[in-house]
Amino acid sequence: QSSKEVWKSAELTKDYKNGDASLHLMLEDGTNIDHKLDPKTKNLPYLRNPDILVGENDLTALSYLHEPAVLHNLKVRFIDSKLIYTYCGIVLVAINPYETLPIYGTDIINAYSGQNMGDMDPHIFAVAEEAYKQMARDERNQSIIVSGESGAGKTVSAKYAMRYFATVSGSASEANVEDKVLASNPIMEAIGNAKTTRNDNSSRFGKYIEIGFDTRYRIIGANMRTYLLEKSRVVFQADEERNYHIFYQLCASAHLPEFKNLRLSSANDFLYTRQGRSPVIDGVDDTKELCTTRNAFTLLGINESYQMGLFQVLAAILHLGNVEIKDRDSDSSLIPPNNRHLTAFCELVGVTYQDMAQWLCHRKLKTATETYVKPLPRLQATNARDALSKHIYAKLFNWIVEHVNKALITNVKQHSFIGVLDIYGFETFEINSFEQFCINYANEKLQQQFNMHVFKLEQEEYMKEQIPWTLIDFYDNQPCINLIEAKMGILDLLDEECKMPKGSDDSWAQKLYNTHLKTCSLFEKPRMSNRAFIIQHFADKVEYQCDGFLEKNKDTVNEEQINVMKASKFDLLVELFQDEEKATSPTGQVPGTGGRTRLSIKPDKGRDTKSKEHKKTVGCQFRNSLQMLMETLNATTPHYVRCIKPNDFKLAFSFDPKRAVQQLRACGVLETIRISAAGFPSRWTYQEFFSRYRVLMKQKDVLPDKKLTCRNVLEKLVQDQDKYQFGKTKIFFRAGQVAYLEKLRADKLRAACIRIQKTIRCWLARKKYLRKRCAAITIQRFTRGYQARCLAKFMRRTQAATIIQKYQRMYVEKRRYRQKQAAALAMQTILRAYMARQKYQALLREAKAVIIQKRIRGWLARCWYKRCLHSIVYLQCCIRRMRAKRELKKLKIEARSVEHFKKLNKGMENKIMQLQRKIDEQSKENRTINDRLVGLESSYTAESERMRGELGRLRGVEEDAKNKANQVSSLLEELERLKKELSATQQEKKTIEDWAQKYRDEMEKMVSELKDQNGLLKKEKDDLNRSIQEQSQQMTEKMTRAIAQETQQLETDLNEERSRYQNLLTEHLRLEEKYDDLKEEMALSSNVSKPGHKRTDSTHSSNESEYTYNSEYAELEDGSRAREDVTRGIDTSLTLKLQKRLTELEQEKQSLRNELENKEEQFQRARARDDEEFKKARGAELEYESLKRQELESENKKLKHDLAEMRQSLLGNAATGAGAPGSPAYKVLLDQLNASCEELEVRKEEVLILRSQLVSQKEAMHHKETMTEPSVYAADVSKLKDAEVKQAYVGLKDTNRYFVPTSPPLRLHVCMDSFPSPDFHKLNEDGELWLVNQGLKETIRLLEQQLQTQRRTYDNEVEALRGELQNVKEENNRQQQLLAQNLQLPPEARIEASLQHEITRLTNENLELMAEDPTASREARVIILRRMVDLMEQLEKQDRTIRKLKKQLKVYSKRIGEMGAGQTEGQTSPGQMVDEPIHPVNIPRREKDFQGMLEYKKEDELKLVKNLILELKPRGVAVNLIPGLPAYILFMCLRHADYVNDDQKVRTLLTSTINSIKKILKKRGDDFETVSFWLANTCRFLHCLKQYSGDEQFMKHNTSRQNEHCLSNFDLAEYRQVISDLAIQIYQQLIKCMENILQPMIVSGMLEHETIQGVSGVKPTGLRKRTSSIADEGTYTLDSILRQLSAFHSTMCQHGTDPELIKQVVKQQFYIIGAVTLNNLLLRKDMCSWSKGMQIRYNVSQLEEWLRDKGLMTCGAKETLEPLIQAAQLLQVKKKTDEDAEAICSMCLALTTAQIVKVLNLYTPVNEFEERVSVAFIRTIQTRLRDRCESPQLLMDTKMIYPVTFPFNPSSLALETIQIPGSLNLAFLTRV
Repeated sequence: QSSKEVWKSAELTKDYKNGDASLHLMLEDGTNIDHKLDPKTKNLPYLRNPDILVGENDLTALSYLHEPAVLHNLKVRFIDSKLIYTYCGIVLVAINPYETLPIYGTDIINAYSGQNMGDMDPHIFAVAEEAYKQMARDERNQSIIVSGESGAGKTVSAKYAMRYFATVSGSASEANVEDKVLASNPIMEAIGNAKTTRNDNSSRFGKYIEIGFDTRYRIIGANMRTYLLEKSRVVFQADEERNYHIFYQLCASAHLPEFKNLRLSSANDFLYTRQGRSPVIDGVDDTKELCTTRNAFTLLGINESYQMGLFQVLAAILHLGNVEIKDRDSDSSLIPPNNRHLTAFCELVGVTYQDMAQWLCHRKLKTATETYVKPLPRLQATNARDALSKHIYAKLFNWIVEHVNKALITNVKQHSFIGVLDIYGFETFEINSFEQFCINYANEKLQQQFNMHVFKLEQEEYMKEQIPWTLIDFYDNQPCINLIEAKMGILDLLDEECKMPKGSDDSWAQKLYNTHLKTCSLFEKPRMSNRAFIIQHFADKVEYQCDGFLEKNKDTVNEEQINVMKASKFDLLVELFQDEEKATSPTGQVPGTGGRTRLSIKPDKGRDTKSKEHKKTVGCQFRNSLQMLMETLNATTPHYVRCIKPNDFKLAFSFDPKRAVQQLRACGVLETIRISAAGFPSRWTYQEFFSRYRVLMKQKDVLPDKKLTCRNVLEKLVQDQDKYQFGKTKIFFRAGQVAYLEKLRADKLRAACIRIQKTIRCWLARKKYLRKRCAAITIQRFTRGYQARCLAKFMRRTQAATIIQKYQRMYVEKRRYRQKQAAALAMQTILRAYMARQKYQALLREAKAVIIQKRIRGWLARCWYKRCLHSIVYLQCCIRRMRAKRELKKLKIEARSVEHFKKLNKGMENKIMQLQRKIDEQSKENRTINDRLVGLESSYTAESERMRGELGRLRGVEEDAKNKANQVSSLLEELERLKKELSATQQEKKTIEDWAQKYRDEMEKMVSELKDQNGLLKKEKDDLNRSIQEQSQQMTEKMTRAIAQETQQLETDLNEERSRYQNLLTEHLRLEEKYDDLKEEMALSSNVSKPGHKRTDSTHSSNESEYTYNSEYAELEDGSRAREDVTRGIDTSLTLKLQKRLTELEQEKQSLRNELENKEEQFQRARARDDEEFKKARGAELEYESLKRQELESENKKLKHDLAEMRQSLLGNAATGAGAPGSPAYKVLLDQLNASCEELEVRKEEVLILRSQLVSQKEAMHHKETMTEPSVYAADVSKLKDAEVKQAYVGLKDTNRYFVPTSPPLRLHVCMDSFPSPDFHKLNEDGELWLVNQGLKETIRLLEQQLQTQRRTYDNEVEALRGELQNVKEENNRQQQLLAQNLQLPPEARIEASLQHEITRLTNENLELMAEDPTASREARVIILRRMVDLMEQLEKQDRTIRKLKKQLKVYSKRIGEMGAGQTEGQTSPGQMVDEPIHPVNIPRREKDFQGMLEYKKEDELKLVKNLILELKPRGVAVNLIPGLPAYILFMCLRHADYVNDDQKVRTLLTSTINSIKKILKKRGDDFETVSFWLANTCRFLHCLKQYSGDEQFMKHNTSRQNEHCLSNFDLAEYRQVISDLAIQIYQQLIKCMENILQPMIVSGMLEHETIQGVSGVKPTGLRKRTSSIADEGTYTLDSILRQLSAFHSTMCQHGTDPELIKQVVKQQFYIIGAVTLNNLLLRKDMCSWSKGMQIRYNVSQLEEWLRDKGLMTCGAKETLEPLIQAAQLLQVKKKTDEDAEAICSMCLALTTAQIVKVLNLYTPVNEFEERVSVAFIRTIQTRLRDRCESPQLLMDTKMIYPVTFPFNPSSLALETIQIPGSLNLAFLTRV
């Protein structure tokens, strides 16, 4: 035990032995201490509970029940697990967290609704649900008693309890009573709550609210009683405290226009609001709070004027507090004139300034004879002013409470109620006065009631289990109560002292000492004071100071001030002070701290008070009110909530053990523990005990009887039989026994674990040894193999080396030899070559020298010749030149002479001729000479050349010698020159080489630099490319993610929009159902049926589906009521318009009637001409018919004769087997059979001939009528609108085209006596041939009759039809015009136009009904048309009968033929077989080509809906018929209505269908089979509307035949939307139905049931688990869930539900399973363990296996279980290190942060070897998950329904092949 922490946890480190003076302990922080034992008592410290019991939900589940165990358990739950609620038996302990927690939402309310109290974690909602459930089950009123210190959270707990009732129960009316009940909270908080040092929103009064419920347990009203209002707070507040909230709200809103006249300002400007010096509360906006308060006033019916009046009174109180009273002298005081605050006060309350100023400073004293006015000192006057303020506020408080109660009272009779008591807990301060005395007195009474209730429950439990019990010693505080309230008790003495004229606190204290000090042990006197006393309360001793007791008990107010208030001109103030002697509510007022408070208690409103009642003391009034409260509580079943304040500093989740223990002692929790510990606190059922401690039993101890098994085992385990008791259903244990059993179990498990570890370790070690041995052998084997391989390799290499060396040496020697040989040969070759070259050079030089000589000599000769020749030529030239010059000179002289020239010219020509001849001759000679000269010259030349050559050679030799000498010198010069050039060249070469080297170096350097730069550029390029690729990849990924996110967002938005739309549909359906319920209630209340013709609006087109859907929602039998509603909705202007329109229509009708008469006259004239022609044709027909009749009669006689022969033949041979094949009777029978077949064919042909003749005659007549009056028929027939007329016309055409006289089905009754049974057996087994013969005759006769009848009725029908054609045409035109007008109008105008048309139509019908002849004609026409339809049906039936009989005849003929062939095979020759009769060829009739439509009459619509929807049993249809048959039938009927272009018929059929489906779902909405059946059929009907709508998008998968069946006249797109909405509503109803079926199974099957036996152990549980509100109805298992899912799936498959829709349903089912399971897991600490995680994962795997078996793995159902899977994994993973935290964060992506933290906080070890999750680890998880953006919601929304879609699913079924079974009773439908 510790003075600071009260109790500390420690572990014993050394065994204790008797006699030891101390204990060696180690604290939790590792400190070792020696704990000294008390030498006197030698009491040992309390034992701790096993670790698995620490943190239990119920304190009574602890094995050791004592104060430190309770404190430690609460601390662990509050600090480590963040759990603020804990059960303590029947008490809910609530610790104020001083932090807003997300555990009060609607989802939490829904999770606790309907649950047993012990099944979920402790919560205020669990207590509220228990109270609500017990009220409904036990028919007994309930009370929830909420108590605790100021700041402990009483008001919040009470508020949440009221919110729970308002949410789960709802209200019985539309007034939203639950909202009003909740709206009272902000009002009462504003006027009754204030900030204190302990609480920012402390309730300064107690209240008891009774919430009333009706017989259906819905809230109908409430009533509030208040106690102990702290009036003193109005005039005084301590430091850091505030006045009531309402004053600060008004001051904060003083700037508003409506509050200007209140003259308010800041709260610091008023005395009553600034004393605490803390006018603002952090986080609270007083302006907004005032708006909330005003809205609450308005909701409760307190109007704006009353609110302003209330605010005026409150503002007046503030101004009154600022009135300054000054001293006039020592005995009197005064108020300065024109005090602005007093002026404002008087103006606000409507009193005079003089009167108020007078009586604030004076008082009136009355004696027996006179009345005195006495001035008051300033102090007394100030006190009187404050007393008036408190009195006014108390009156105002009472008035508000009274009006709140009036607003919450309803006229409905209250069946039961639940009371919520929010009152102070036990209080003790340094200075305790009258207020604390009253509070503690009330708590004494409540504690007594609590103790008695706890004791009563314990007693009932023991008696129920038949446990022998003795009286438990518990603290009875009746002596303390007697001390206070008994005769001559403290209150009596106080009242007596108050009546004494000179009574004082001192004298009263002396009376207390004298009366109780020696007689009562609970009353003590302090040692150091004579003005105080001590009372020993149940919680603690409290010392009360007597100062102020008398004054507070009297609670006096100046009567003159009251009179001034009553004389006010302000009505509200007068209302507050009227009837001063009576109280307006049973409100007592007190509280506060210290002796600065006053108390004012008013008696109950219902009590009759006399004129002196108001002078009752406060103590007396409070005692009476408390007595009434106790009577109320005793008449109810109480539920206790004890609120604990964990610390005095309002720190979040900070636990002060010392303060907690004080409150636990004061609120009775420890007393509850003590009472439980005194008996048998631990209780187990036999099954739970067996499951938990099965490990302590041996196999031989386990018996079939679990009870006997537990008894035998327990007797062995616990020797002291007083430590336990066996009840009927439970085993009861003393305190500590469960811990002992847990120790035995832990030891057994530990020993088993050690044995398992030993075995496992041995197995692991042996496995390791064997693995090592095997490895060693393997290594050795591989090593030896390696060595052997190395040796073999070495040997191979040695041998190879030897061989290589041999060949290498050989190769070297051979190579050396070859080298020597080659060298010798090379030397020889070189030498020989050198010698040859030398010789060759010599020869070559000699030859060259000869050649040179030759050339030189030749050159010298040629040179000499050329010089000679040149000289000769030169000489000749000189001579010739000289001669020429001479000749020229001569010629020049001659030329100068002209005569000479002329002479020359005369003989020139001759000369020329001669010269020419001469030249020619000379030329010839010259050529000859030239040839000769050439020959000589050539010879000379050759000789001279030879000589010249020789000469040249010689000269050359000479010159060569000279040249050689010259050449040497020139060569030497040339050599020098060349050397110089060589040196220059070498220098240049060196320079060039240097430059080249330098250039090369520079180039290499440049190349290297370029390479480096190139490398860098390549690297940069690669980097850029990589960067570009990465950026491109990132951009691609980013774009992909963005697109995916955008797509996901769009899908989410679409789903949200779908969900929102479907939720609106759900709300719409709920409102419709509510409307129907209200209508039914009104009908039941009125009990008046209104007769009359019931109609529905029939003028709306198919485009107005929404209006039609809404206006025709009511059933057909409720049509009159709907019509009345519509009529009431029409205003006067619309009525006038309709009347005007009616007049116009009547005029138009009159003109049309005149036109009709003219048409009728023309028609009569044409009719006369047609009659004459018809009579002629009729005569010919009659003659033909008579001849035919004669033939038929003769044939009939022949058939009779043949029948008689058969009878005689059979009768004559009856005794001798005459029926055998080959006998005469048999032959006769065979002949008759063949003849009958022939006759049947002949009759068939005759019928066909008759039909063709009739058709030709009708076509001829029709042609004549058309020629006579084409305008009447050609145009009118195509525009027929009347359904009956058009149906008749079409039927008539069909009859004329395919006419076969028919008859109803034949029912022949044959007298069996006239035809003996043996004869029938000889014919055939049942006489079928004879019946066939009779049927043929009867058929022929009926055909003749019907032919004549139809011919007679034909004329009448033609006349009727002609009369109707014109009317139909005109009506059609009007309908089309109206339809066109309506389509152009807006929806509102359409309604008006429809109403106008309806009135017009009704008027026309009424006018037609007035005429007698048209009515008779119409009725006759309807009768004829119905008869024609019947005849057509009979015709088809007769055709089928004929075909059936024909087939039977063929079968029997074949059978007889086979029998005859078998019998006469040996007797009949082959030639006889050829003589068999040849049957005539049968021409079968062509089957009728159906169009996939069903025709019905308008009057049969109700019958259709009734048989097909309302009375249809889904089970028979689903098993025996094709899926969706009702939908196909309805659509085929709809197709026919579309085919005949009847919009009214289409609309009424669709409306009736929708309303009927809604009706059957409303009637049987809880039957899954019915809802599933109609969901499938509604979807199929919707798909049919799409498939045959004509839209291309829906026609892709149709066959050509199906496309021909598309709707042709109406666009039903809007009706498709209506039907889609209906399907959504049915789907939601289906989900709700499934949820209701699955809900009870989920928790039991998924969490509680042990699918894997023995994995999870049952933990000890407390009292709550044993006191379930409902009896155990059996345990559901996982197999139950799987069977139910399979049943759902098979039912939907049988009904033909679309596969996609089934997937959506299964996904929703799995979401419900996952959400409910996870929510319960999050709210149940006992389920959060490692073993339970394994169970959950196994159960989930079974669900996945079910999905896999059904082929539904892709439907998304598995993904809905992801949160549950991750929660189960979270229970099983390690939870220690940072790596574990990182793994958890990456794993639990489907769980929110709140859910992860909640699971970790709730994680509880079931066995000792499991470890708890540390707080640091949880904080690490929170830190890592801080950045997650997610909803703070803890629980999953189990009411969420995924938006449903209906993908188009066309049907391949051909409509024309559908047959209607007779079981549906739809014989009135006709296939078309």
